[in-house]
Amino acid sequence: MRCFLVFLLSWFTGFGAPKDQVLVFSKTEGYRHKAIEIGVQTLQELGATNNFEVTHTEDATIFNAEDLKAYKVVIFLNTTGDVLNNEQQQQFKMFINKGGSFLGVHAASDTEFQWPWYGKLVGAYFLDHPKSCEATLSVVDAKHESTKHFQGPLKRFDEWYNFKSINPDIIPLLLLDESSYEGGKNGDFHPISWYHEFDGGRSFYTGMGHTFEAYADSDFRSHLLGGVLYCLNR
Repeated sequence: MRCFLVFLLSWFTGFGAPKDQVLVFSKTEGYRHKAIEIGVQTLQELGATNNFEVTHTEDATIFNAEDLKAYKVVIFLNTTGDVLNNEQQQQFKMFINKGGSFLGVHAASDTEFQWPWYGKLVGAYFLDHPKSCEATLSVVDAKHESTKHFQGPLKRFDEWYNFKSINPDIIPLLLLDESSYEGGKNGDFHPISWYHEFDGGRSFYTGMGHTFEAYADSDFRSHLLGGVLYCLNR
């Protein structure tokens, strides 16, 4: 009887419930962001308080069918350049095709330029950027998990990417106001965070996350967490 009561208590409280598994991948073949390590730590902290477990690696051999099936979400955290070989690309594509989710942070759009499928998954490719500065952002969707905590127009300091090959199917969450800083090249439609469903899975991207300081900011942490929760379909 006592065992049955413990089972019921565990069922109602979620005690012992298996944690969702999230893979954070931060391999770089180009520029390496100094904020990668604090980004990993931040995601681990968010996982510890939101019932998901983070595994971090820069070893691309994990992109195989056996290893990937353990994860619900793969996060490309400030990756750069050509980080996957042809076989690893196919295994990652199959992961998405089977319902896996992708989350890209900042330089994830500065990755795999020779793989058009990946560009569509992320939602755009990096073009260039002006010097890091403060800019104004508008919230397009205030109901999404990643943006519902933002209040009105935002002023934030970061490295603001210009994009090329923007996937027309992305759903923008935050837009940059190019009149608020110098060096923007996307005009009136300059998304800096978005989401969409693509080829069987979910995808979320945020262009923020260049600076070390961003990961200590509660608003950015909530934005990042909301992206993970969207990818976990919670």
